[in-house]
Amino acid sequence: MKTYPLIRGLGYYVPERVLTNAELERTVETSDEWITSRTGIKERRVAAPGQATSDLSLEASKAALAAAGMAPEELTHLFLCTLTPDAYCPPAACILEEKLGVRGKAAMDLNAACSGFLFGLDMARAVICMTPAAKVLVCACDVLTSRTNWADRRTCVLFGDGAGAVVITSGEAEKRPGDAAIKDVRLLSDGSLGHLLTVKGGGSGSPMRLGDVVGDDFFVQMSGQEVFKHAVRNMVSVCEDVLAANGLTGADIDYFIPHQANWRIMEAVAKKLGLPIEKVCATVARYGNTSASSVAMGLAESFQTGKIKPGDKVLLSAFGGGFTWGAALLEF
Repeated sequence: MKTYPLIRGLGYYVPERVLTNAELERTVETSDEWITSRTGIKERRVAAPGQATSDLSLEASKAALAAAGMAPEELTHLFLCTLTPDAYCPPAACILEEKLGVRGKAAMDLNAACSGFLFGLDMARAVICMTPAAKVLVCACDVLTSRTNWADRRTCVLFGDGAGAVVITSGEAEKRPGDAAIKDVRLLSDGSLGHLLTVKGGGSGSPMRLGDVVGDDFFVQMSGQEVFKHAVRNMVSVCEDVLAANGLTGADIDYFIPHQANWRIMEAVAKKLGLPIEKVCATVARYGNTSASSVAMGLAESFQTGKIKPGDKVLLSAFGGGFTWGAALLEF
């Protein structure tokens, strides 16, 4: 019988600061009705001054390790999926390693924008395949409010900060209640569409020089309608591919966790997959779009609140800048 890598612990963390739609109404030309009707977002979390990606990641990682009954010293690999690292160098994963109080692990950042967590899952699968004794921490975290233009009413209402983490090991050990087998992951990208969702400023293609003024390109810029169209189409397609490859249909899925970007996208994808709304994870109203961390956060919270139960088949899907997208099938 084939064994699959196991998720043995899940954790998540959000900052304390809550930013409501009512507060945004006082700073930018928008309204709670406008934001809610178009996105489903009512509030989001904002990192405190000085609170970086590694700080949020630390809390989520400690929670995942505790759930797995594992000490940080037991880890062999740390993957931090983010597009908002603490700095260009050192990698945020190495900063996280130090904050966990360990050394000598394989630590690296991975940037696939909002699809980062799914890409991290597949990286962990590959490591486990080649090194069955490995114990891999996959943390997904973004502090997107640090790259939000608060004068742009089209984008500033969308984003929040948060982190989610999982610990992954070989499936050769006995599966415990609460463990999830990673049955399949499918990943795709299309660089020709990358211009539709960008944060360019400061990169080597748009370098910063001493004395330059920070411009709009240092913040998230997005062609919303185009992103919406591609997100729905590609998330549906990759989910259908994963289901077909595993002899399943939407009716076999007990719970669906899509990227929490926009309720209308999530609703459209679920409808096309034949999934009833009550089977769809919806944290977007409380947290907004937390980029790479949204699926990881939704997974951890849904399990902890009992929405996911032992034996459930859970479908994950995400779409992000790049464009990148993917889907994963888990079995608890």
